[in-house]
Amino acid sequence: MSVFSGIWIPLVTPFADGAVDHAALRGLVKSYAQAGVSGLVALGTTGEPAALDAGEREAVLETVLQAADGLPVVAGLADEHVGHLHAALARINELPVAGVLTPAPCYVRPAQAGIVRHFLDLADASAKPLVIYDIPYRTGVQMELQTLLTLAAHPRIQAIKDCAGSVEKTLALILDGRLRVLAGDDINILSTLCLGGSGAIAASAHVAPAEYVGIHQDVADGRLAEARMRFHALAPAIAALFSEPNPGPVKAVLAGMGLTRDEVRPPMTPASTEFRAKWRELETRRAH
Repeated sequence: MSVFSGIWIPLVTPFADGAVDHAALRGLVKSYAQAGVSGLVALGTTGEPAALDAGEREAVLETVLQAADGLPVVAGLADEHVGHLHAALARINELPVAGVLTPAPCYVRPAQAGIVRHFLDLADASAKPLVIYDIPYRTGVQMELQTLLTLAAHPRIQAIKDCAGSVEKTLALILDGRLRVLAGDDINILSTLCLGGSGAIAASAHVAPAEYVGIHQDVADGRLAEARMRFHALAPAIAALFSEPNPGPVKAVLAGMGLTRDEVRPPMTPASTEFRAKWRELETRRAH
């Protein structure tokens, strides 16, 4: 089975008084490994990498790799400047990561031919497998199906984090079979798995990760009724956690669990009082 399967958690970057809290980060990694997740993503969008300087990003990745103790780690990599992007990739090439998660350049909005060239150049330069991050609401550019099928021919382009919001494209990629399709919009986890997707990279799995692992295992074993029950129980929490910009709500919940401080870096903002009241209501319902 491909390493790009199962439930992966795109880690938050904990802060304490404005600085990266490496002790809390190590604690998160250990707890998710114990929950049975298949892998971790460091410096994905949930990790606020745009708010970190280059030294902080390298230190975060180093901490995650050390704490993971062999659990697969994918490194997030994004930059609009091609030279900077390839320089960062060259540094990642020297690390024991399982792969690199990378989107189309944000803000630039290249044509499809430019997107193809961008990813092929990265794949040629990479010593690690690439996971395409298809997330048009952040990049500003749609990646067409034919573009993705063209990229799938490169041996180092092996998976996709699918946040495009198109069931037709998701199914076409699954049927093509060359890319491992990982759900990236958490509300689509069950549907993607049932269509034949290989897993998910799910920010909401910071909370109750073992339940997400259970959904994946239930589907793999053909226990669809059980998977559906688990997912239905999680659906209200997923909706709440994405009712405001990620990772504010996730960090608020983790802080309530005593795992991190409730800190984000500007221009991100902490979760609102409305979210906190909604989450308390959900917890009360679950307790009963």
